[in-house]
Amino acid sequence: MAIEALARAKINLALHVTGRRSDGYHLLDSLVAFAALGDRISVVRASGLSLTISGPFASDLSQTDNLVLKAARALHPTLGARITLEKNLPLASGIGGGSADAAATLHALSRLWSLPLPTPETVLALGADVPVCLTGQPARMQGIGDDVTRVHLPPAGLLLINPGVALSTATVFQAMAARSNPPLPDLPAFPNAQSLATWLVAQRNDLQTPALALAPVIGETLAALAQTPDALLTRMSGSGATCFALYPDAAAAQFAAAQLRAIHPNWWITATSLT
Repeated sequence: MAIEALARAKINLALHVTGRRSDGYHLLDSLVAFAALGDRISVVRASGLSLTISGPFASDLSQTDNLVLKAARALHPTLGARITLEKNLPLASGIGGGSADAAATLHALSRLWSLPLPTPETVLALGADVPVCLTGQPARMQGIGDDVTRVHLPPAGLLLINPGVALSTATVFQAMAARSNPPLPDLPAFPNAQSLATWLVAQRNDLQTPALALAPVIGETLAALAQTPDALLTRMSGSGATCFALYPDAAAAQFAAAQLRAIHPNWWITATSLT
């Protein structure tokens, strides 16, 4: 019997880069939420470990050097499984696709193999975003990704747009002018989507400016989102190039998506909601 897990897209609602350690790791302070959509992982028992990739963004992924397989081996180095990854999220797009896939793989295989999840150190070694993706819940992520505190966020409509540009996270970090920036302030209570958006307007994504310099189409994407009715906030997620807008509800996000698809038929445009 197959066991399935949804690898939900990770959205950095705010992302402050607060420093850089001597070993090169950047210190972050980020408010993270998850979308009600993502890649899908399916696992079944097998004598060996294998990975099959399908979906609209499968063609550029390696089936042998993949974070999904690294996660499986981190959980147990010798047990077998046939893993299928349905790749629905754009690659190198700032919404944690690979990290979410690794986290979903750990959840699915821990059930299949009846094993506990790996230690926090093992999870972090897979990538800075894997710990927060393993929780799958809204959280404040600090440090190098190792300090994850769950938070409560209100429901909100969410529109994701990727203009078809892949950005290397390392390249975006290298393009930063300043790496020691103020952290997030204390998080207040958010009774609704409007209160969340109002608070977020005063926050930042410190990677947005260097990403814009590397991929100016991000500016066009943000401008398109800002012109949609009822958009409460527009911002780039992670290291880009995926941008997002928050709306009062999912219906407003769906309406905005229909408008933008007619104008930009070659962009990846998906309406959903925060989870």
